[in-house]
Amino acid sequence: MASVTKIKTYHFLPCKYGLELLLDIGRIESLNHYVLDSTLHQLSFYEIIFIEEGRGTFTLDENKMPVAPQTVIFTSPGQIRCWEIEEQVKGYTLLFEKDFLHLFFSDELFLYRFQYFHQYSSPTQMQVSEVSFGKCLDLLYGIEQEFGQLQNDSNHLIRSLLYQLLVILNRYYASVYNVQRDTSVHSDFYRFRSLLEKKFVDDRSVEVYSRMLNISPGFLNKICKQFSGLSAQQMIHYKVISEIKKQLYQNKSAKEISYEFGFSDPSNFNRFFKKLTGITPQQYRKNI
Repeated sequence: MASVTKIKTYHFLPCKYGLELLLDIGRIESLNHYVLDSTLHQLSFYEIIFIEEGRGTFTLDENKMPVAPQTVIFTSPGQIRCWEIEEQVKGYTLLFEKDFLHLFFSDELFLYRFQYFHQYSSPTQMQVSEVSFGKCLDLLYGIEQEFGQLQNDSNHLIRSLLYQLLVILNRYYASVYNVQRDTSVHSDFYRFRSLLEKKFVDDRSVEVYSRMLNISPGFLNKICKQFSGLSAQQMIHYKVISEIKKQLYQNKSAKEISYEFGFSDPSNFNRFFKKLTGITPQQYRKNI
């Protein structure tokens, strides 16, 4: 049996400022023991990173992306990551728990309405113009200033600034990658994305998800294509493969992974992985 590599997990500190706040902001250069961790690690919360200066690479799951000025990086809970820094990185990190927005908007699907979170196929970073990056910095300054003088209603002001920031980032992302940015797309698509995060281990067929959503498989495929450019089955497969790769990062055996993901035996698991990636799990592990 393969030895298991322990991956460090960082958790959110809700009472860091004395009262419960499910959002935090900081300068990257002053949080280097957390932000710029060069070992494999993961977060249990959302993070958006704004690079003002620096050079190197940031690896998120298996995707290695360049670190450069005016770059914005989006990470979702549970993704495996590490930094390789060549020149000092400066900028902002914005971190928050989903409930910071979910509870306020009474919408558990709220964060699934933005293209850059829980993304399986498109990039999870973008480089924007100096003007666009400046608009983001203005909102970040506003959040930072409010943290410097917290009051009883500060969470409302901070939440409003975060909401503005998420919306303009969604516009920039849609423009950079030519994807749908309308956050009023059919709600069943967001429900599907949410279910996929919770059910991917147990269910891998479009029919099962369409029954849970009480819609036809054809309609589910239609709205998936409309918003993501992928079929529902492709989205399911992207999610399952991305999660399997996390397990391979930790050197789990094919037998362990096939059991966890509900495959009948390791050979079926190996065939599934090779069909979707072109290589065997063993080859993938060797590459990383």
